Amino acid sequence: MKNLPSLALFTTLFLAAAGVQAAQPDAGLTGCAAKRSAIENQLKIARDKGNSSQVAGLEKALQEHSEHCTDASLRKEREQKVLDARHEVAQRTKDLDKAMKKGDADKINKRKEKLADSKKELQDAIDQLER
Repeated sequence: MKNLPSLALFTTLFLAAAGVQAAQPDAGLTGCAAKRSAIENQLKIARDKGNSSQVAGLEKALQEHSEHCTDASLRKEREQKVLDARHEVAQRTKDLDKAMKKGDADKINKRKEKLADSKKELQDAIDQLER
């Protein structure tokens, strides 16, 4: 029974990784061009699978992207995500410190997991900023 949450987490991460892999932009593109390429790649996959509701959503996203995306606005949005993620890491670090002072092993482990997740999200945000 203890393995059930681990299995669910693994499955979620696997599916998320598969989705991220499919959403990769064409090599060499940056900024709005890379984002457009990623949306187009997702759209092609959705069409190939016959997923009409996902196709509709991605077509709308592509239209919105075309109308509103500028490299400057995209960079600002990504910088904000990095700042938010850094704040989250700082908060999770404080939470872990509190748990360690109390000495509750279960809480320490939970806080360590949450901190690791937050650090991963921060790294993902930094990686996106560099695109």
